[in-house]
Parts: sequence; structure tokens; C-alpha cells
Amino acid sequence: MRRSKLPFRPVCFACSSMALLCATPAFAQDKDGLTVTGAMRLRYEAIDGQARAGFNKNDELVNLRTNILAEYRKDNIRIGVELFDSRVWGDKAGTPVTTNEVNAFEPVQAYIAADFDGAFGKATKLTLTAGRMTLNLGSRRLVAADDYRNTTNGYTGLRADIAAPHGWKATLIYTLPQLRLPDNNEDVRDAKVRLDRESFDLVLWGGQISKARALGPAMAELSYFHLGERDAPGRPTRDRSLDTFGGRIIAEPRVGKFDYEIEAFYQTGHVSASLVPTAARQSVGANFIHADMGYSFPGPWKPRLSIEFDRASGDKPGGRFGRFDTLFGMRRADLAPAGLYNAIARTNIVTPGVRLEATPSKRVDWFAAYRPMWLAADQDSFSSTGVRDASGRSGDFAGHQIEARIRYWLVPAQLRFEFDGLLLAKGRFLLDTPNAPPGNWTRYGSFNVTASF
Repeated sequence: MRRSKLPFRPVCFACSSMALLCATPAFAQDKDGLTVTGAMRLRYEAIDGQARAGFNKNDELVNLRTNILAEYRKDNIRIGVELFDSRVWGDKAGTPVTTNEVNAFEPVQAYIAADFDGAFGKATKLTLTAGRMTLNLGSRRLVAADDYRNTTNGYTGLRADIAAPHGWKATLIYTLPQLRLPDNNEDVRDAKVRLDRESFDLVLWGGQISKARALGPAMAELSYFHLGERDAPGRPTRDRSLDTFGGRIIAEPRVGKFDYEIEAFYQTGHVSASLVPTAARQSVGANFIHADMGYSFPGPWKPRLSIEFDRASGDKPGGRFGRFDTLFGMRRADLAPAGLYNAIARTNIVTPGVRLEATPSKRVDWFAAYRPMWLAADQDSFSSTGVRDASGRSGDFAGHQIEARIRYWLVPAQLRFEFDGLLLAKGRFLLDTPNAPPGNWTRYGSFNVTASF
């Protein structure tokens, strides 16, 4: 087991490397040729009053994520390779360290892509991508390459992007999501290097179609994704077979105008009741909705005030499985940070909210948000906390969450500082449930420095 004290050498090495990156001009070309870009993010995070069950009440962690992308372009062909190296220091026995935090020296991307103009008629464009890739589709609530988390999601397979006249676009995928390895506790904490695995035991396919200015200035989008999962040697699963249908309407923010977004998903299919191979199969009926409306005020700070609402179903008695599965979606933009906090996800939650954001200058942006939170199903575990009262006697109010973020470019386009802070005042459910961690408050903060080239 490694020492729990925060090491001096890795942090100094990271800081020295950041300084070198910022002093090195980007090796890039505008047209054909080789482009090399990358980033290194150093994070210190701490939590007091952990809200998730089974972990240390108080904790701290140093995260370092480095990624380097090399892409060669010739005419309409692109070949790219991107390496990610994600590591942590300072973890203790009860620190929540998994493959969400550690994935050492991994080629998350290794792809070839080609553009075809006029593939389906005049003024159309087709882009085909094959290999290992990252994906950020639509709102990113179902398929994303997570950015706040110390590791990211990778997918191996095929992608087709189609652009047609009158604002029509479509994206189709058939992929094998990468399983980050190693995944046993000791090797993860030691940052052992092992190539991530993709196989037909886990498959994600589907797509989206959208039209710009479908309803006035608003874009309309339809989505469908199928996730198929089955047991593999040494890896029991819930054997998920999920079909997720959805639609979104979004009017982007404009100064002096109201904007809005509404997105809803319905999920059907079946899952196993447990990881036991002989477990009974349950049919799935789950749903999710996000809605927000905002107004962008004139002025040099570009302030925007918005109200938000998110509801993701939970599991209730009655035979059907009702807990919404967000697949590979991000959570930071809508709900809360991951990392040591990681308590709020897009499942078994009902939460309205209010958000204020501003961009005082080209170098500074910030936001602050408040949201009360309830359980959608009071006999299921709340969101991603693992806190559950199967009797339903602990109520359904989880608490009040206040969070804020500020980012500042120390060196424009090269070195950026970020602070994230969060305060959770626990409600009755997170106080009275038998397996709820003790304490009335959860306090979380992270300091981040990102060097880009």
C-alpha cells in the first residue's frame, strides 16, 4: 500500500511540466500535415462530510490528467492518436479511487476519418470515422467524453456524420465502449498500465438527427440508443438491454433574449435483478426530463439567469425496474462535480434549480447555482450516494445544494486556474436513513490548474 501523505515529487513534476508546456509553442499546422495538441490538469480536491455510503468521512486527493493528441491530415483524410494518462496521489484505504480516477498511459483514441463532399447529393457532406474515439453527442446527457472526471470515456467502432441543406444533421454510431483496465483495487491504486478492453459483451449503437431553426430560432433533435450488455469471464453484469428514446428542443442563449431547453428520454428493455447468473429478468420502464429557461442580460459581464428542472426516475416496488440509466452521460454541466463528491447523478432525483452565470472578461467566467433535491422513488437509493432505506420511512427530501465555479486564464489559451466549491445541507433522507454517513453538512472544494498547448 502506498503512503497516504500527499507526495511532494509528483506535484512538483506536474508543475514543472506545466511550465514547460506553457513555454512551448503549439506544434500545429492549419491545413495538411501533422498537428500535436495536449493538456495537463493538476487538481487538489478535498471533502468534509462525505455524502456517499462506505467511504471516508473526510478525504483529500491529488489528481493529474495528461492527454496528447497527434493528428495527421492529408486532403480529406485524418489519422489521429490520443494518449491519456490519469493518476492520483494521497489516497487512503477508504478513499473512493476507481477507474473513474485512474487509467495510466491509455490510447483512448486511435482513428482514421474521411470527409466526402456531395455523398448524398449537392451540398451534403459525409464524415466517416473508424477506430478508437471519444464521443460527445447532442446534450451529452447519454453519450459523452467526461471532462471534469479524471478519466474519460472511450468508444471503439464506427461513426457517420451527415450534414445536409436547410440545417439537417445526423450522427450514427456502432461502438464497443472501452472498459477501463485494470479494474481491481490494488492495481488501480498503483496505476498499473494495462490496455483497456472492448468486446461485443458491451455494445452501444444508435444515433441522432437534428434540424436547425425547426421552431423559430430553436433546434429540434431526436435520439435513439441501444445498450447491450452480457456477462464476460470474471465480469458479472446486470445483463442490461436498454432502448432509450428521446427528443430535445433548444434555443441557444442570446443577449437580451429568453432561451430555453427541453429534453426528455424514455427507457425500456430488461435487466437482471442482480449480478447472479441465474437472477430473474426484470422489464424496464424509466424516464428522464430536463428543462431550463434563461435570460441573458446586456452588459459587459454578459450575465445569464436561468431556472432549471431535472427529474430522473427511480426504482419502485411492482416488478418493473424504474431506475433511469444515463448510460455514458456527463453530469457536471447540469448537476454537480464528480471526483470525491460524485453524489449527484441523473438517476432517482427530482431537483429544481436556479443558476447565475457571467463572463466578466475574456479571461474570467463564473457561475453559482442552488438546488433542493428529492428522491423520485423513496425506497430506492438516492442518486449515486448508495444511501437507501428499503422501507421508505426516511422520507424523500435529500437536501439543499449550493455550488459555484470560477475560471481564470493566467496565460490566455495556455494556463487556466479553476476553483469548484460545493455545500450540501443534508435533508431528512440523508440524515435518518440507516446507512447514511454521519454529519449534517457536506463541504467539497477543488483547485485546478490546466496547461494547454
